[in-house]
Amino acid sequence: MIIHHLEETNSILNKFIAEIRDISIQKDAMRFRRNIERIGEILGYELSKNLNYSSEKTTTPLGVKESFQLLNKIVLGSILRAGLPLHQGLLNYFDDAENAFISAYRNHPNNDTEFEIVVEYFAAPSIDNKTLILADPMLATGQSLVSVFEAIKKYGSPKELHIACVIASAEGIEFIKNHFPENTHLWIAAIDNELNEKGYIVPGLGDAGDLAFGAKL
Repeated sequence: MIIHHLEETNSILNKFIAEIRDISIQKDAMRFRRNIERIGEILGYELSKNLNYSSEKTTTPLGVKESFQLLNKIVLGSILRAGLPLHQGLLNYFDDAENAFISAYRNHPNNDTEFEIVVEYFAAPSIDNKTLILADPMLATGQSLVSVFEAIKKYGSPKELHIACVIASAEGIEFIKNHFPENTHLWIAAIDNELNEKGYIVPGLGDAGDLAFGAKL
């Protein structure tokens, strides 16, 4: 797996990451969503540097100029519901992309710390021979991403695979390395070292879905 850790280079991204972590700023759900969206835009911009382009002529009111246009046929796939603001940020830049949405959640059958990932809903175009970008804001244990990837395989084999995340745990990254193709690109804004006993990232930011859309039952 090819890892692109954006926080290693200081940029305006650091401000957005700090704000989504800040418990006082988190109270503003609209700002939280917008910051996730802006992080998605930055991830999309950086990711775009690794895609394929062709030379085309663009006609202006005063002449003709050579430009380079994106060749990749992109499918944006996001895990509901927390992935929606991140998806929108990516879609702001890849506005011609097709879209896929996946429902995946942790099921605690014994009401303890043990859980399984349940994938119940998946709506997607064919991904065969296309560039698939999987968007999930929090890469904690990595089990959700692996379960989603297994479910997606029935829709074809992507030509290129990219994963876009806001915050990941070091443990989660190590886990998905063993379940995704070696040439998979992981685009990550920030990496935290710890998971707690419930499988949540520490220091992380809490539950991204609840912060964006309100607490669930």
